[in-house]
Amino acid sequence: MNKVVFFIVFYVFSISTAIAQTTIGLPAIKNYKSSDYNAATQIYDVKQDKEGILYFANDDGLLTFDGSYWKVYPMPNHTSIKSLAIDHTGKIYVGGEDEVGYFYPNKYGVLKFHSLKQLLPVKARQFADIWNIVIDGDQVFFRTIEALFQYKNDQITVFDASDGWYFLTKVDQTVFAYDKGAGLMAFTNGHWQSCCRKMPAPGMRITGITSFSKDTLLITTQKHGLYLLHDRTLIKMNTPVDPIFSNDLINCVQKIDSNRYAIGTAANGVLITDAKGQLIQKFSNEEGLQNSNISRILLDHDKNLWVGLENGVSFINYNTSIKTIYPVKGNKTVSTAIRIFDGKLYIGTSNGVYNVPLDISKNDISYCKDAFTEVANTKGLVRSLNEINHQLFLGHQDGAFLIENNKAIPLMTRQGAWSFQSFPASPDIIAGTYTGLELIKKSNNGGFTDGGRLEPVYESLNNVAVDNQGNVWASHPFRGIFKMQLSADRKTIVHYVNYTRNNGLPSTQNNRVYFINDKVLATTEKGIYEYNAATDKFIISAFFAPIFKNTAVEYFTKESNGNLWFVNNRRVGVIDFSKKTPEKPYEVIYFPELTDQTVKGYEFIYPYNNENIFIGSNDGVFHLNYSRYTQSAVQLKVVLSTVKTIAEKDSLIFGGYFFNANNPGSDQSLKQVISLPNRWNSFHFEYSSGLYAQKSNIEFSYKLKGFDQSWSLWSAKTEKDYTNLPYGIYTFSVIARNNLGNESPQVSYTFIVTPAWYQTAWIYLFYLIIIALLLWVVILWQRKRFALHQKKHEEEQARLSYLHSLEMDRNEKEIIALQNQNLEAELQFKNKELATITMHLVERGGILLNIKQALYSVIQKSKIPDAEHEFRSVFRTLNEMEKNAEDWNHFAIYFDQVHNNFLSILKSRFPDLSSTDLKLCAYLRLNLSSKEIAQLMNISLKGVEISRYRIRKKFNLATEVNLYDFLIEAVKNPL
Repeated sequence: MNKVVFFIVFYVFSISTAIAQTTIGLPAIKNYKSSDYNAATQIYDVKQDKEGILYFANDDGLLTFDGSYWKVYPMPNHTSIKSLAIDHTGKIYVGGEDEVGYFYPNKYGVLKFHSLKQLLPVKARQFADIWNIVIDGDQVFFRTIEALFQYKNDQITVFDASDGWYFLTKVDQTVFAYDKGAGLMAFTNGHWQSCCRKMPAPGMRITGITSFSKDTLLITTQKHGLYLLHDRTLIKMNTPVDPIFSNDLINCVQKIDSNRYAIGTAANGVLITDAKGQLIQKFSNEEGLQNSNISRILLDHDKNLWVGLENGVSFINYNTSIKTIYPVKGNKTVSTAIRIFDGKLYIGTSNGVYNVPLDISKNDISYCKDAFTEVANTKGLVRSLNEINHQLFLGHQDGAFLIENNKAIPLMTRQGAWSFQSFPASPDIIAGTYTGLELIKKSNNGGFTDGGRLEPVYESLNNVAVDNQGNVWASHPFRGIFKMQLSADRKTIVHYVNYTRNNGLPSTQNNRVYFINDKVLATTEKGIYEYNAATDKFIISAFFAPIFKNTAVEYFTKESNGNLWFVNNRRVGVIDFSKKTPEKPYEVIYFPELTDQTVKGYEFIYPYNNENIFIGSNDGVFHLNYSRYTQSAVQLKVVLSTVKTIAEKDSLIFGGYFFNANNPGSDQSLKQVISLPNRWNSFHFEYSSGLYAQKSNIEFSYKLKGFDQSWSLWSAKTEKDYTNLPYGIYTFSVIARNNLGNESPQVSYTFIVTPAWYQTAWIYLFYLIIIALLLWVVILWQRKRFALHQKKHEEEQARLSYLHSLEMDRNEKEIIALQNQNLEAELQFKNKELATITMHLVERGGILLNIKQALYSVIQKSKIPDAEHEFRSVFRTLNEMEKNAEDWNHFAIYFDQVHNNFLSILKSRFPDLSSTDLKLCAYLRLNLSSKEIAQLMNISLKGVEISRYRIRKKFNLATEVNLYDFLIEAVKNPL
C-alpha cells in the first residue's frame, strides 16, 4: 500500500498547474476530404499493413490508400464499418451491422469479403455495430455493445455483458475490455477477469489504454481525464491539460514514443503530451486540421500521425525535418527576413518584426516552446535583418533601424531601406535604399548617425555587396548591376559602372549581386555569372554552369560551414561540399517540399547551422533540420496498386496484393500470372510510394520487359498506359527514388497476352502448310510454265531449226541444184562424149562394114582366083577391129560414170547376164534404135530382137512390161 501511495504522490506533485507553451515549429498537415476518397465523411478507425497501405473504417465500407489512390470496398449488405484490424497473414477483419468477417485478396490480388457470420449461434446473428476489433495471436475479438465475439479455430464464442461492453483493446500481450457493470476486465486463460479493484467514479467510460511504464498503464476516460493503472488500482493523473479535458471529451490515445502521447479529443483536436502531462503540441483547426473532433489516431511506420476525423482524414507529418513557424497566431503573414540574435529568433514579416526567446538546450530551434512578441516600432513591411558588428539592423519600408531592447531605433527615415553591408576595417555601414546608397556612420558615442545619400547614383538598390577592394556592388530589379567606387571619406561616389547586356549579363532584369568566396557573383535569369576583372565583364561561371545550366537563380547565400544555399526556378536547394563523391566534390540536393513556397521577388534563406535552416515564405517561415533530413533512414518502398486492361469496358486484373501459398507476399507467384486474350492488349498501371510524408520528393521509373528497351526517365507520374501490345510474355517493373537519391526495390508484375486465333501455332502450321501448298502449286505452275516455255522454246528452236534447215535445204538444194547442174552438164558432156564414142563406134562399124562389103564387091568383080583366101587376113583384121573389147571397156567405164554404175548394178543383180547382154542393156539404156544396136553389136536386126527376147526372159519380164522402163527402175531400186 505504501508503494501505491508513493506512486500517487510522485505523479501528483511532479507536474505544474499551468499549461505550457507548445513548440514554435509545426509539422505540415495534409487534409483529405470526402471528395478526395469518394466515400462518407466520418472515419472511425485507421490501420496500416506491412506494405504501408492504409485502411480506414467508413460508413461506405473499407477504404484503402496507398499514397496516390483511394479505393472503396463496400460490405455485402452495404453496412458501415466502425472498426478494423489486420493480422500477420494480411487478413483485414471488419464488422458491420449483422455482418462480421474479413477482407482478403483473391488470386487477382483484389480484396474480397469473407463472412464469418455463419459461425455465430443463430440467436447471436442479429447485432449492432462492431466498435472494436482486437487480434491476439490466433484469436480475434469483436466488440458490440451487447456482446464480445471470440473467433478462434474456425469457431466463434459469444461473451455477454450485463450492462454492455464499452471498450476493447490490447496492450502489450493482454486483451482488455470495459464492462460498464463489472469494470475493467482482462482476458486470461479463456475467461474475462476483473483487473481493477474499483472504478474511481460511477459511469466512468474508458476510451483508451496504452503502456506507460514497465508495470503501469495510461488510461484515458471520456469525461474524467487521465488515469494510471498500477497494481490493479486506478490513480488519477493530474496534468496541465486537465482544464482542456474538463471541457472536452477524450476519444482515443496513441503512444508515440517512450515519452510522448497523442490524445484525440472531441473539440480540441490532437494534444501531444509528455509522460508528465505537459502539453508539447496541439493540432486543431487553428493549426491546420480540417476538423477538431478526433475519432482515431494511428502512428504509422514512419512515426507520422494519421487522424480519423468526424469529417475526413488528416495526415500530420509529425516525424519531419521540415516545420512551419508562425510568428503571429491566426495571422499567417509573409515572412521576408529571419535572424537569430542575442538568444532570440527574429522574424521580419509584411507587418513588423516578431521575436521569441530560444531554449539553448534545443539544438533544433523548432522544438523551443514560447510565444512570439512584437518588436516595438516595426509596424510595416520589413525588408531585411542584418547582424553587423554584434548589432541588429532592420531594413524597413520606413527606413533604417537598429533593434535594441525589443524596440526599433530609427537611423534613417527619409526613404525605405533594403539591406546593409559593412566596410572592411571600418565601423561605417552602407545601406541600399529606395533612392540609392545611404551611409550610416559610427558616432563617437558608439551610436550611429545618418551620413546622407551618396551622389550621384539615384536608383533603388535592393541588395548590396562590398568586395575586398572596398568597391560597392548593388543591383536594381530592372536596370542591371552597379559597381561603385567611393571617395576616401565615403561621402560620394567618385566612379560607377552600370553592367547590362553590353557587359556580359544575359538581361538587365532580375539580377542580384553577391560577394562570396572572394568572387563577385550575379544571379540571373540564365544561371550564375562571375565578374572578370581583366575584361571588366560578367561571364558565365564555369563552376556553377553544370549545376544551374541555363535556368533562373533567384537567391544565393553561403552557410558558415561552406555549403551554398540557393533558390533556383522557385526550388530551394543546397550545394553540399561535405557530401563528396569520386565524380564530384559536392552534391546538389533539392527540397521538393519547399518548391514554390518562397516569396517571389523577395526570396530569402537564412542557414544558421545544419540543424536550423530558415526559409521565408508567403505563409510563415519554414524551418529545415538539414542534418536530420539527410540522415533519414526511412525505407523507401513502391506499391503497384492496380493493373487494368483498357477496352470498351475496363477490367481489373490485379488489385495490388501479392501472395504466395495463400499468404501475403511482396512478389508475384506463378499462380498470379494471368493469360489474357489478344483483344485485351492495352493496359493501365497505377503505382505509388508508401512514404506519405515525402510524396512530393518521390519520382518513379518503369519498364515493360518484352516491350521497352530500357528504363523510363524519372517522373512524378504515378500511372502508365500501354496500348496495342503484341502477344507475348510481359513483366512491368517500377522503382521509386527520393530527392536524396535513395532507390526502392523494384516491384514487378508479369502477365501474358495470348496470340489471336490467327496467331496460334496451329494457325501458323496451317499457314505453313498453305504456304507449302502454294509453293508447291507455284513450283508446279513454274514447272508447267517452264515446260511451256521450254516447249515454246523447243518449238521456236524447231521452227528456227526448220527455218534453218529450210534455209540449209534451200542452200543445199541450191548447191545440189548447182551440183546437179554441174553433174548434168558433166553428164551431158559425158553423154555427149559417150554419144560421140557411140557414134564413133557406130560410124566405125558402118565404115568397117562398108569396107568389108566394098572388099567383097571388089573381090567378086575382080575375079581374082583365090581372092578370099588372099584377103582373109584383111577380113580377119576387120573382124578383130569389130570385136575389139578395148572399145567396149572404154565405153562401159564412161557409161557407168554417166549412169550411176548401171552396168555394175545390173550385173550384181542379174549375174546370169552375159557381156553381150550387158552391151544390149547399155545400148537400150541409151535408147538407141535397133538398127544402131545392130551396127554396134555387128549383128542383124533380127539378132537384136532375139537378144532382146533372151534378155527379157532372163529378167523374167511379162510381155506388157517395157524393157527400157524396167532397166531404169531396176537400177534405181536394187535389191
